[in-house]
Amino acid sequence: MKNQKDHGSNPVIDLSITGISQKAIAKIVTTWEESGSPPPVIHPDILPQDKANLITLMHECISEEGGDISRQAKVAHLGLIYIGSSKKGKERLLRILARNFDVDTMVLDEKIGILRSAKNEAERVRAELMLREALIPPRVKLLRHLIKLPNGFIFLKDMRRDLLPMIKSIPRLKKLDIDLENLLSAYFDVNLLDLQEITWNSPAALLEKLMEYEKVHKIHSWEDLKHRLFTDHRVFAFFHFRMPNDPLIFLEVALVNGMPGSIQKLLDVHAPVTDPAQADTAIFYSISNTQKGLAGISYGNFLIKRVVENLSSELPNLKTFATLSPIPCFRQWLYTYLQEGGDILLPANETKKICGLAGKSHAAEGLLEILRNDSWTKSEEKEKTLRRPLMRLCAHYLIHVKRGMRAFDPVAHFHLSNGAKIQHIHWMADVSKKGIRQSCGIMLNYHYRLNKIVQNHETYLKTGEVYASKDARSWLK
Repeated sequence: MKNQKDHGSNPVIDLSITGISQKAIAKIVTTWEESGSPPPVIHPDILPQDKANLITLMHECISEEGGDISRQAKVAHLGLIYIGSSKKGKERLLRILARNFDVDTMVLDEKIGILRSAKNEAERVRAELMLREALIPPRVKLLRHLIKLPNGFIFLKDMRRDLLPMIKSIPRLKKLDIDLENLLSAYFDVNLLDLQEITWNSPAALLEKLMEYEKVHKIHSWEDLKHRLFTDHRVFAFFHFRMPNDPLIFLEVALVNGMPGSIQKLLDVHAPVTDPAQADTAIFYSISNTQKGLAGISYGNFLIKRVVENLSSELPNLKTFATLSPIPCFRQWLYTYLQEGGDILLPANETKKICGLAGKSHAAEGLLEILRNDSWTKSEEKEKTLRRPLMRLCAHYLIHVKRGMRAFDPVAHFHLSNGAKIQHIHWMADVSKKGIRQSCGIMLNYHYRLNKIVQNHETYLKTGEVYASKDARSWLK
């Protein structure tokens, strides 16, 4: 975007920017003309000399002075400045929002002092209300104005998408991120989400997005995609009314008999086809969030429940609803566990075999040595030797390793918090490079028993207890 002045006093604004109508841009131009002051000239990199002008514009957007129309036009202009900024410029603008429009601690101290000196109930109530107001950063009011713009929800979602990767190097942005997440959550009503089945006849642009967004099990070709949309496979997506052409999340389902233990077989385009009307099990094998700017706003659990309701109505023979899920953090945890020399839960006979294969005197060192090279999967002897110890360690990881009261593994936490139960743990269920490197090829079934979902959900969230079947727990022996 060009935030420059022409030979008159009008800002020259790129009319090709999507989401902002020419009528809105004309209003911005008129507002600056009527104000009698020149519009801010902001470089796309937001240079140091631009900072004062940008802060002034932000204050004018927040200020209660002047009319609503004038303020709305300036808010829209600020939005255009952000859209037209470079990556460096966006980072600088976000830094300004985070630092210059944060809570004023001196004002907080003042309000706390007033509360402490309150002499009666009426004074305390007034002081508490003033303190509550002082606890809201000024930037929140600005963000509320921005979300009310045309496509403002999408604007803030994309702003948060830009911000999230910056937090690690700029910790202060975490507070701004929380403000954005809270605001997006407030405008995000899951009851307004539209469930749609994606079919081969869906728009080509949507099918391309499905191929692009699928991160769990990559779609390698149009033939592969067609297989996932036809016969005994289905794909469902949630759409938000503010983004009708851009799905929020995909759920891929296979209609089979029994719980499968291999993702390669489940996705094999040449495998025999099951008649969906005769299938007794719906397997959710991939859930892909598509909007990074909505990270942390939960709606995947609602998608699963809606799809269960949809499939149950359409296919009454379905009795079992389960997943075939990855364990994305198992190998990462296992390496740390072994490097720290933890109790690796191995009986003497397994320890001896591992040490012999690796040429090491300690089983932890031996396992690390073998796992450093993925070629162990091509050795029948090594695979057979590692099967039971790795399955035992994986069961221990899933059932007992926690972050506070929640499961350490993010996929495990997602399904357990939705009321699922760990049913079966499968060896060599994902033999792709990604599967071996994430979880040594191990996958599992989370079982959604409809009459137990609420009870499991509440128990897990209150106590952290992980529901696991006897079959899954048997690996701990």
